[in-house]
Amino acid sequence: MTKNKLKIVCLQTTSSKDPQKNISMLEKLFEKVSSNVDLICLPECVAIFSDNKKDLDFFLNKHRESFFNLITFYAKKKKSSILVGSVPERFNKLKFVNRSYIFNANGVQKSSYDKINLFDVNLNKNEKYLESENYMAGKKLVVSDLLWGKLGMSICYDLRFPNLYRKLTKKGAQFFSIPAAFTFTTGKAHWHSLIRARAIENGCFVFAPAQCGVHDNGRRTYGHSMIVNPWGKILVEANVNKKQIISTTINIDEIRHSRKKIPSMTQF
Repeated sequence: MTKNKLKIVCLQTTSSKDPQKNISMLEKLFEKVSSNVDLICLPECVAIFSDNKKDLDFFLNKHRESFFNLITFYAKKKKSSILVGSVPERFNKLKFVNRSYIFNANGVQKSSYDKINLFDVNLNKNEKYLESENYMAGKKLVVSDLLWGKLGMSICYDLRFPNLYRKLTKKGAQFFSIPAAFTFTTGKAHWHSLIRARAIENGCFVFAPAQCGVHDNGRRTYGHSMIVNPWGKILVEANVNKKQIISTTINIDEIRHSRKKIPSMTQF
């Protein structure tokens, strides 16, 4: 029988190009999380934050195993499912995919999703991003069937493509994971509006763990990790520049109540 109330945690981090430093940071944060949380969510680029192919190769060759050992260890220790926001995985000799994972409370990989919409933008003369230079786009929508419900998986820039979330909802999603490394420029303009819109449009809870602060490559990310209910209410939100743990208890009944009030799900 599915329980109605779930404890959700999001970790907000400032990840670096040094995988071992990131692993140590996560270890300290995990130790502060209580046991028997239903889901612990980590941001995009949580294991390695770099645009440099050599840094990505270094993570995969030297630190990937220890990173995932950490994830499985704490999933079992905390008796909690863990969303790994994203890590690079090899596509071929030249390119990677930006992949998100779900591990269950036994430390077993449950699902994975490759980011479909890559961040290729030209914001201004000082900010241009070309994620496709290192990465290949994913092609498959993923809804992870967890013990307590169905989680539609996405990553960061996917947030700007509402049809993706409507398709996830049509596949049964009740919750969305949106791990992110939103730039400060786009974050202050659009982050809150987009997160709340995806929740409201689909009558879904949104779990949005994010990167924050200034990273080794000079990028500044927006922070403001948050958990939002199906009515668009921000239940809990992190600070802009602070590594932080946020948590709240959600009531799954809110999904049914919101969709009953606004029956837009019946008008696909």
